[in-house]
Amino acid sequence: MNNLDKIYNSILEKVIMPIGDWLNGSCVMEELQRWRTYSTLNTEEIDNIAQMNLQNLLDYAVLNVPYYHKYAQTRTGDSPYDWIKQFPIIKKMDIHNHIDDMIAVGYDKKKLIECKSSGSSGIQGVTYENKKEQSIHRALQILFWEWSGYYLGKRIVQTGMTSRTTLKQIKDILLRTYYIFAFNHDEKQFLDLLHKIQNKHNMHLAGYASSLNVFAEIAQKNNINIHFDAAISWGDKLFEHYARNILNTFKCKCYDTYGCSEGVLIGAKKDLDYFYIMSPHVYVEIVDKDGNDVADGELGYVLITRLDAYSMPLIRYYIGDLAVKLPKSKYPIKRELPYPLLERVIGRDTDIVRTRKGAYLVVHAFTGIFEHYPEIRQFKVVQYNLDGIEIDYIKGEGFSINILDEIRNIILAKLHDDFTIIFKEVEVIEATKSGKPQIVQSFI
Repeated sequence: MNNLDKIYNSILEKVIMPIGDWLNGSCVMEELQRWRTYSTLNTEEIDNIAQMNLQNLLDYAVLNVPYYHKYAQTRTGDSPYDWIKQFPIIKKMDIHNHIDDMIAVGYDKKKLIECKSSGSSGIQGVTYENKKEQSIHRALQILFWEWSGYYLGKRIVQTGMTSRTTLKQIKDILLRTYYIFAFNHDEKQFLDLLHKIQNKHNMHLAGYASSLNVFAEIAQKNNINIHFDAAISWGDKLFEHYARNILNTFKCKCYDTYGCSEGVLIGAKKDLDYFYIMSPHVYVEIVDKDGNDVADGELGYVLITRLDAYSMPLIRYYIGDLAVKLPKSKYPIKRELPYPLLERVIGRDTDIVRTRKGAYLVVHAFTGIFEHYPEIRQFKVVQYNLDGIEIDYIKGEGFSINILDEIRNIILAKLHDDFTIIFKEVEVIEATKSGKPQIVQSFI
């Protein structure tokens, strides 16, 4: 960080960001400072905080959340790690069916912030949080980015699916963010940006893993030589060939992060090839198909419990991923952070839809549309050739055939390409081994 960047970073952290928190009623900078401090503690201190946070959450949930009242009498022993096993595993449809009973007493759902998952499993998850809980989420995201060498005010190229409102555009300017709306990864838009920043230095790159890979492919195809200090990925799996492609093209390491859009930042990579689990924030269980713990080092299904969400406690939430915890005996002697380690996450290879004109559509291009149509309960995109796609769908409540025309028109309007979109109603969409339906499947 040069002197000018140090000055600007200081202004952001001490003046601009706190003012933003005050205006928004949030506390992102306060939480960021707290979590930075956690990272300086030792393993025993972190483990104690994590256990205390779990105990407090379970105590609170059985007293204040109607859905969990009946589990007050199931407490066994002194350890919250024993007690939590008596709580049910919940899935997205459980939340959908019992959402009002999962909101803590004293909270008005209408005044809470709605968190929606991307729906990349084909079924969208919805939870709620208050301003403080949202601030924790945002602070942890900044912290994860900092683990890759990022700092507030550093130039960053970010791809994503969030429309840029006036407020977000102001934020982009203040945080020196070059934002690319990555619905169809328009090659010209990417090339314009690449040429614009080609001679700039001291920059980061961030976005969905598959999106960053497409960005690298476009740069390779057009022989554009540009370097980033580091890349940060989220949203879908960072496959080895993605990371290798990003490294070869942009001469930088890609730091993977792991979380879910329901407000939980599970872990991130820093100095190791493993994920540091943010254990004071989330309790991670790895279980078999019957819900029993598997041994560290063995593959199982991921359950998460957010430890600092009280407006709507998320306990033993099944997110569908398969993962492996690293056995304690294999922990590196020298590691920079005190958190427990996740060895690897097994995700789905998110296929990319392509068109004859060279446009790319990643899974989030579709989930960003379907999330606004609850009348379609589940969907899957299938591509057999470059001329078009087939979208299998399961109808939800309030479905109308006109909705399909709306979705088709939205895709075509954004794509600016001759493309055939055929809808096919189905009764069931088969799941993959992880339990998640594959939302995009290409046979090209």
